Parts: sequence; structure tokens; C-alpha cells
Amino acid sequence: MSNTAELLKGAAELFPDEVVTSAHVRHLDLPQGAGRFALITVDNGLDHTKPTTFGPQSLANLNEALDVVEEEARRGEIVGVGLTGKPFIFAVGADLKGVALLREREQALAIGRGGHEVFKRFSSLGVPSFAYYNGAAMGGGVEVGLHCTYRTVTRQLPAFALPEVFLGLVPGWGGCGLLPNLIGAERAVRVIIENALNQNRMLKGPQVHELGIADAIFDAADFLEQSLIWTSAVLRGELEVERPAIDRGEAWDAAVQRGREFADSKVHGAAPAAYRALDIISAAKSGDLRAAFAAEDEALADLIMGEELRSGIYSFNLVQRRAKRPVGAPDKSLARPVTKVGIVGAGLMASQLALLFARRLRVPVVLTDIDRERVDKGVGWVHEQIDMLHLKGRLDKDGANRLKGLVTGELDKAAAFSDADFVIEAVFEEMGVKQQVFAELEAVVPEHAVLATNTSSLSVSEMASQLKHPERVVGFHFFNPVAVLPLLEIVRAERTDDASLATAFAVAKQLKKTAVLVKDAPAFVVNRVLTRFMGEVLGAIDEGTPAETADRALAPLGLPMSPIQLLELVGPAVAHHVAGTLHDAFPERFGVSPNLDRVVKAGKRAFYRHDSGTPELDPEVMALFETGDTVLTEEQVRERALNAIAEEIGLMLDEGVVAEAQDIDLCLITGAGWPFHLGGITPYLDRTGVSERVLGRRLLPTGEASVPTF
Repeated sequence: MSNTAELLKGAAELFPDEVVTSAHVRHLDLPQGAGRFALITVDNGLDHTKPTTFGPQSLANLNEALDVVEEEARRGEIVGVGLTGKPFIFAVGADLKGVALLREREQALAIGRGGHEVFKRFSSLGVPSFAYYNGAAMGGGVEVGLHCTYRTVTRQLPAFALPEVFLGLVPGWGGCGLLPNLIGAERAVRVIIENALNQNRMLKGPQVHELGIADAIFDAADFLEQSLIWTSAVLRGELEVERPAIDRGEAWDAAVQRGREFADSKVHGAAPAAYRALDIISAAKSGDLRAAFAAEDEALADLIMGEELRSGIYSFNLVQRRAKRPVGAPDKSLARPVTKVGIVGAGLMASQLALLFARRLRVPVVLTDIDRERVDKGVGWVHEQIDMLHLKGRLDKDGANRLKGLVTGELDKAAAFSDADFVIEAVFEEMGVKQQVFAELEAVVPEHAVLATNTSSLSVSEMASQLKHPERVVGFHFFNPVAVLPLLEIVRAERTDDASLATAFAVAKQLKKTAVLVKDAPAFVVNRVLTRFMGEVLGAIDEGTPAETADRALAPLGLPMSPIQLLELVGPAVAHHVAGTLHDAFPERFGVSPNLDRVVKAGKRAFYRHDSGTPELDPEVMALFETGDTVLTEEQVRERALNAIAEEIGLMLDEGVVAEAQDIDLCLITGAGWPFHLGGITPYLDRTGVSERVLGRRLLPTGEASVPTF
């Protein structure tokens, strides 16, 4: 038994639940008499919705297939070796379920070395090797192809990425060393660092080819056949694959530096994965792949044993699994069809909603407002956005015209909504105004129509309390920008019935939103957590802590923006309003900052000056602040904010605002952009001891993958 086989056999004992991937070898004669060819197909035996992964036994199976073809190559029986996947799937990398169970660094090191030992055999078979990316390829699935001599890709490939940094790892089976040496450091940094930290951005087939990762691109209908014809031409010398020279000078160093700056802007040094990957890319400038692979092994071992990976996997499972099966949602069979949508209001938020509903539901959408000018402006904005989609090539001309035809405006609510199945209001955040809107709607909409509110903090039950049929009112709270943030808080009011709630969840699914069921409690989930968090920071400033100090306090967490940046994004007036709502509900925990009140009354909409290139706090705004003489350190502000968040989450769980702590994390990740490496927030509070110190208990159930037990 080879050393690689022994290594994988030992590692397999650590992955008892591995979904094993087989590696079938079949032989064929290449076109044009190019010779006998061995084609390896990796397949986990499941349908295409269950991607192929590589655990220890799966790697062992691939290793055995390589034993066969290597011997055939040695005997001169084959002219080349190809690798492809089952229909729609090439491979998506390591078995992360098993990785999260590892408890010793040597075990993690063995997994890294095992993958390297198997994959690098594709570069030393004695005959050329070819990777045929026939479907989705991620992580190790991308990397195994990088070890091959040549690569082709299908034009219809939907997802291609090295997402490891996003999850708290590095591309550890060759990606950090091979990719920059194939396409250059600048492009490699874009794929490994920037795409990963931009919410795991995926590449499509044409992009894979344009970047130079794949040498040829073919349509899916006859992808393998065309790839084999191309392979034959390469092997017969009729086609020479040309690759650009790699700049190993200052451009390489500049690319790595840009990657560090980008990582700083995203995680602020709080998560190590991006920086470890950049270190390896930097060292790979020498072209010494053996050293690069060894560095990948060490980085993998360190990161697998680290906190961020557990949280990253936990976060990934939330958005990939829990988000697809909303806890508490009624049976989908109760949902009523929605063939027309009405929107009350024609401002920016309402217009964003109109565009989203039209694009996803492909049904008529009508906006109303108090005058024709507002209505026309809202409809015009939607039409402009559709035209921009056409110019970007995301809609053809006919499709754009049809979409624009779906979005209209009307002043008369009766004419607009008499046949609407789902009507949502997006008007001023004031209870009396919203109650009046709902009263007007109830008089004109069909009996079956769902009435939804996009309120961010007001009571949905109170909003519906004066209606004859309050059972059809639901909260449908989007997050701004609507097209970017996936979260949709669906609020069940005191009298909301199952059919209306089921319809809301069905619409959310059509909108491709992450729907979370929340109780009708003040500010629901995201705004309640963020307001408590920002309130503590503002409170420290009010008491005398310099604004710059308080604003830097949370930087070690790697949040997407500082507290004051978040306050500016939300808008001082909106933040002040939500704080007031929560103060009315929970005066002992939520204050109303007198300084924020002064900023709002002064008509200020921003806290920073952006005209100097580097944002800095605006002296005119800071001059409005009146503070005390209690000065806290960054550490003290951070402790104060984290203690408050832990307390608030504990209370929200006790009140039943959501089913479980996981839903709060899912909301923060998808609605506020909180990072994967924190797991939202509750895993961080648990593993740092904050939740036990404040609440006397952990927030997550024992055994969650995000909470290390070593």
C-alpha cells in the first residue's frame, strides 16, 4: 500500500458519515486516430442536487483510479487522461461536514496532505491530463482541474469559485500556488480573495475562459464530445495552447498588496484566512510549487482548528439549508396564487419593490401615491432600471419591453387594486398614516387579497386592529438595498391567518428572498439588535468617550462597517425613529441619544465628510455633540456593546421573537451583512464567554458546529 493510500485510510476513520464519491475509469478511442484515452468520471451516485465532494474515502477512490491510468500510461497503452463529473456537477471540493469534526491538528494536516498527494498526480502521469469542467466546480473541484495539463469549460457552467476564504479556509489543495502561476497574481487575487469576500461571488463559464483558467469553452449540449475533439487536436499537435507570460515582478507584489487592502476593507484583520492565502500567493511568485503546497497544508491545519471555520460552516449551513426551509412557515399548500401586485407609495423603496416584484413574479405591478408627479417618477425610475438591465445584456429588448409593460401607476386605489392579490404599503413610518392606508385598501381590494406592510419597527397587530379582516395582514419587511440584501422578515401579527402567512412565504420564495418568521415585537430582529448595539456606542459618546474611539471599538470583530458608518447608511432620522419606538417599548434598555436628536433636528444626513478621499467625521456634525466627562477605552466600549447584544438576544429568545438563536444569526447575516466568520453573532458570544457571563447560559444548543469543544 502506498504512503498516500495509508494516509487516506487513516483519515477515513474520522469521516464516518462521508458521502463517498466513486471514480470510474473508461476507455475510448479519440477522434482522428489520436489514440486510446482514459476518462475518469467522479460521481457520488446521487442526483444533481447533491454535489460531489471529496472526503478521505473519495480521495482514496480517485487515487486508485490514478493507479490504473498511471500504469497504463507507463506501458504506453494510453495517450492521455481526462477528468469529468456527473451531469451538471464537476465537483465542489472537500467534505466540510467531516472537516468540522476534526479535533487534532495532525488530523487536519493529514487531510491537506492527502488531497495534495492525490491531486498532484495529474501533473505527473507521464501523459497529458485534461479537466473537463462540465458543471458546477468549487473549492477542491476547481483545484483538481488546476493540477491537470489542460482544461475545458462548458459555456453554461453556472457556478465556479474558490470559496474557501469566505468560509475561513484557504484554497488548500493547490489553488493558492497553482492559480497565480497559471493566470497571474492579479487575476488570482480577484478569484481567491475579492470574489470570496464579496459574499462568495461565483464565476460563469465564459468568465472562467476569459480569465485563462480554461483553455477552451464549448456549449453544454455536446460539451464532452467537443472537448474530446479538442483534446485530439491538442495531442496530435494540430492545436497549440498558448498562455500569456506571467509577470513575476512588481505587478505580482502590487496584486498581493491590493488583496491585503481589500481584505482589510472587508474583515479588518479580524479573520485570518484571507491573509494566509495572500501570504502563500506572495511566496508562489518564485514558482516553487512544492513549497506552496507545503504552506497550504500548514495553513489548512491551522485554520481547520480555528474558530472562524466553525462559524463559517455554521453560517454556510444557515444560508444554504435553514434559509430554504423557514421554521414555522405554514404548509405551502395553503398559499393562494398571486397574479397582480399593488404597491402603496412610489418613493425609492416602493420603486425598488416594484422592480423586484415585476422581475421575479412576472405579474402586473401597479404603484399609487398622492399625486401624479410622484407616481410618474416612481414608474419612470423602474423603467430606467429595466433599460439599464437591457444595456448590461441581462435582458433582451423584448424582455425589457414586456417587463416595463408590467409596471404601471395609478392615482385611484380602487382602479389600481380591485383585482390585486397582494398589496404592500411602503409609506411614511407613522402608525396613523399606515392605519389610514389599510382602511382605504380594505374597502377596495378583493376578499382574498393579502395586505402587507414594509414597516421596520411598528406593530403590525396595531396596524391591523381597526380592520374588519385583520387576519389577512402580514409584515413583509425588506432591507435596503432591496436588490442586494436577501433577508425578508415576515411578521405574523396577533390575528394573521395561516393562508395569508403561507401566501407571504410563497411570494418570498418567488422573490428569491431569505424569509424568516418573526413575532410581532418592536423592531422585529435586525433593527432591534442593531439599535441596541448602536445605542450603546452612542451612549458612550454621549457620556464623554471620543467619537473616534467609540467608532473603532468594534473593529476587532470584522463587521462590515463601523457603528457610525452604519448609522449614516441607515440615516440619522430613521435610526432616531426606530430608537424612539424601542425606547417606548423598553425604556430601561433603549435610550434616545440627545446628540442624535440634535443631528436630526439640524437636518444632517451624514456623519462623515467624503470629499477628501478618506472619509473622516464631519466637524460640523461633531460640533452638535454635547458630551459628559466619562471616557471609556475601545475595549470598554466593545465589552459594553457585546454585553448589551447578548442580553437583547437572550430576551428576544425568551419572548419567542424567533424560533431559535439560529434565526437571529440568519437575519444578521442576510439582512445586515454581518460576517460569516462570526457566525452572525451568537457563536461568537458563546465561544468568547459573553453569553454565559451576561445570561448564565449559552445561546446556541451544545454541539453546534460553530462552537469548538477543544
